[in-house]
Amino acid sequence: MTDIKLNKSADITEKSACWSVAQIRLLLDLPFNDLIYQAQLVHRQHHDANAVQLSTLISVKTGGCPEDCGYCPQAARYHTGVENQDMLSVDEIVSAAAAAKSQGASRFCMGAAWRGPKQRDMVKMTEIVRAVKALGLETCATLGMLKPGQAAQLSDAGLDYYNHNLDTAPEIYDEIITTRDYQDRLNTLQEVRDAGINVCCGGIVGMGETRQSRAGLIAQLANLKPYPESVPINQLVQVAGTPLYGTEALDPFEFVRTIAAARIAMPKTKVRLSAGRQEMSEAIQALCFLAGANSIFYGDKLLTTGNPEANSDQALFKKLGLQSL
Repeated sequence: MTDIKLNKSADITEKSACWSVAQIRLLLDLPFNDLIYQAQLVHRQHHDANAVQLSTLISVKTGGCPEDCGYCPQAARYHTGVENQDMLSVDEIVSAAAAAKSQGASRFCMGAAWRGPKQRDMVKMTEIVRAVKALGLETCATLGMLKPGQAAQLSDAGLDYYNHNLDTAPEIYDEIITTRDYQDRLNTLQEVRDAGINVCCGGIVGMGETRQSRAGLIAQLANLKPYPESVPINQLVQVAGTPLYGTEALDPFEFVRTIAAARIAMPKTKVRLSAGRQEMSEAIQALCFLAGANSIFYGDKLLTTGNPEANSDQALFKKLGLQSL
């Protein structure tokens, strides 16, 4: 097996206070079998190797976002066929959460197409968080950039996780988004940390970036203090009308490599297969679980894009001998 100097054993990450981009790149460049082996060693040291958390995501407010994220069909400036939808009622969201729980989900995530929530939105969102939390589900929200004090309101309502992705490496960020900068994202993450809410933060691959840029994204995530408790790795879902439509598809083994490197660099986090899973074969998904993924979004839709049906996921879990968390 090819060995790299920074990782001579499975117990590597607690000793490493900082990951350089070069170190992550060394991981990504390993022979595939060696990388998967090392990721599996780390995974087994910190997690049940055959257990995967099921999360369900719902769009509580769809479309009309003023941002220009090049991948997003909800941006108002792009013509993608996504219809604007007002915020769902508390009853509608609680009903969806109850259905998700009945299908085995343990975390319920709520997304809204805002640059950031207004105070009137916060009043309703805190009511929603309390109602979903009362069902016995972990709660997660992704509402855009937070102003000072808003994270504390969500924390008081019982929010468990806040999702705010870095999306990509800082050096290519402005090729994807111009309406907010990298520091804006970091500021929101700090607001979340200061409020005592767990951080859910990951990125998107397959946006035309290089392996070096994927290494840069993972290094940024791993060097957050502390690194996120949940790291969603999304594969670009190409939607006609968005600037990134027509981008050359990422090789699926490169996606698996990204999962493995994230697992090694952030051993205790839940690494989640997120957007793009519908386009993945069962074999590639199985390799992702082998590489350290232990969370998936579960259900028929991710905000506005498709996701494998719950029955298909249950069948795959049965084939692989996986159990849900």
